[in-house]
Amino acid sequence: MLEIKTYQNKKVLVLGLGMSGVNAARLLNKLGALVTVNDKQKFDDNKQAQALLADGIKVITGYHPVELLDENFEYMVKNPGIPYSNPMVQKAQSLGIPIITEPELAYQVSQSHWIATTGSNGKTTTTTLIGLMLNEAGHKAYDAGNIGIPASAVAQKAGKDDTVVAELSSFQLCGIKTLHPHIAVLTNIYEAHLDWHGDREHYVAAKMRITMNQTPDDYFIMNWDLPEMHELAKQSKAQIVPFSRKNIAGARSALIDGWLCFDGERIMKADAMQIPGTHNIENALAAIAAAKLSGVDNASIVAVLTRFTGVKHRIQYVTTINDRKFYNDSKATNVEAASVAINAFTQPIVLLAGGLDRHLSMDDLIPLVKAHVHAMVTFGETAELMNAVAEKAGIPYQQTENVKTAVPLAYAASKPGDIVLLSPAAASWDQFPNFEIRGDVFIDAVNALAESEE
Repeated sequence: MLEIKTYQNKKVLVLGLGMSGVNAARLLNKLGALVTVNDKQKFDDNKQAQALLADGIKVITGYHPVELLDENFEYMVKNPGIPYSNPMVQKAQSLGIPIITEPELAYQVSQSHWIATTGSNGKTTTTTLIGLMLNEAGHKAYDAGNIGIPASAVAQKAGKDDTVVAELSSFQLCGIKTLHPHIAVLTNIYEAHLDWHGDREHYVAAKMRITMNQTPDDYFIMNWDLPEMHELAKQSKAQIVPFSRKNIAGARSALIDGWLCFDGERIMKADAMQIPGTHNIENALAAIAAAKLSGVDNASIVAVLTRFTGVKHRIQYVTTINDRKFYNDSKATNVEAASVAINAFTQPIVLLAGGLDRHLSMDDLIPLVKAHVHAMVTFGETAELMNAVAEKAGIPYQQTENVKTAVPLAYAASKPGDIVLLSPAAASWDQFPNFEIRGDVFIDAVNALAESEE
């Protein structure tokens, strides 16, 4: 870790906790900053705030007092999920206080190489694959960021010859200043988080911040199957490395005659991969590009792709009950992600769907549901929208309270040979703190069902 003096004896406000806030606060404290943490959760129920207070860090909990910013703070480290419309953030902006997110702080103290991945879908799988490929080849790589491992914790232990493979969300990218990955990856861009960003233009701009500090000595890996990428590439100073499942002209990483190839060299047959779906071919092509640019040999790439069975909550196989295979795709928080999951299977599907209502249309699901799904179980704020999808697709559906109660209903509606798929097409925040907990509840319910069927 670099012992930077940027924050020494400087007043820094960490706004919002969670894993990123806790680790940022501790790192800043180690760097000699005068840290104040402000979190809206009440202190008695806030174990993270209690732990920081025990470390000697000042904590203010239960609300966000705007007047706190009158105390001459010189920096703010903002939880990525807190929007810039928040009154605390707006006041900090009006006072000219620099606002960053935790990955930026991590990068400032890091002495490692950085590979950074973003995109609407596929970024966690791609990040995981890159890290596995590098480690398989004998490099030392650490996954970090939005994947669930705070970058500020990783940056403190990763050495100068190591690689930080960071998944970065659009929320996190809005708060970077100097973060400069040698290799950046943009898996795709669809409509997502528009309630936070305001419109698609701002969302796309946030994603493109991943390349804003790159130079001609760096690489920017982009999905060439999406025409929008061809124009966005013009904004980057880095060397563009296109990947394409459709073998679009100019793609360096491509699917050619059923083979995963890089610069025309065959690496392995795509159908030898363990993870299902055409979307995972795209994720693999992006990861292969990053790995090859990092000097990884073909044998290491093949070893990873032939044994990797997927990331938890992302079309994750759970178990088989009486010839019905159950898959947990709780990470599918939008229509595009759910569409990818539905398209990943050739078998008939019983679909569990529903969640936070962001007032977005679900109509794009109708043709997919009609073609691949023979029954639906709906829940959450978007249950009525999902019911309408089922009605327009001409398939039966049942509405229930939540994921847990949906599992036995989905099983009852299934037939031998079916896929029972949780792919909500909506965020989890109407009923759960995050999609991980929603997925865990589904897994527990499936395992309980399996026990009862023995």
